[in-house]
Amino acid sequence: MAKKLDSTTRLEAFSDGVMAVIITIMVLELKVPHENGLASLYAVMPTLLVYLLSFTFVGIYWVNHDHLLKRIEGTDKLTLYANLFFLFCLSLLPFFTSYVLEKRQDGLSVAIYALSMVLTGFSFFLLRMAILRNVKYFGELKAEDLQAQRKHLASLALYLAAALLADWHPQVAMGVIAIVTLIWIVPNLASPVHEQSSALGRLE
Repeated sequence: MAKKLDSTTRLEAFSDGVMAVIITIMVLELKVPHENGLASLYAVMPTLLVYLLSFTFVGIYWVNHDHLLKRIEGTDKLTLYANLFFLFCLSLLPFFTSYVLEKRQDGLSVAIYALSMVLTGFSFFLLRMAILRNVKYFGELKAEDLQAQRKHLASLALYLAAALLADWHPQVAMGVIAIVTLIWIVPNLASPVHEQSSALGRLE
């Protein structure tokens, strides 16, 4: 049965707002040290680095989310629900960031932090599949899309490896998370779709 696609405008606006709130919550968790001097700043450096990692994580998803939505001119219910699930998983990041800082990056907290990234990554993978389903319908699926899928699955495997490494060496695990996160700074450069259908098309 055919389904009429709706504009992406509301989805984009809602997603941008949620991600902005997530970043704001994490910023509010940062505390200014009471002591004076550079030593006090050095003492809070681990906190700042974890915040930077989490901020980068959200920022990269925001960039890639925008890149994905430019591939389509309309959304269906599957895309909307996949997007909600992704935002729910991402909204948990401030909690897991605070948890890993509160526990001073011990093995368990780092493992849970890594697993939260596995969950968020998996939810974004589902969103990617929902969007590419529409792209495929309009005949715009490209080799770059398949490469992005493989890259995404490899990233999930590395996040999971970081969770397993956390008990052995939490700092190494955090390093793996940082490396995997940074490789997503530049999204796959598949050309956006500017014209698909005069009436947004129909999806089988």
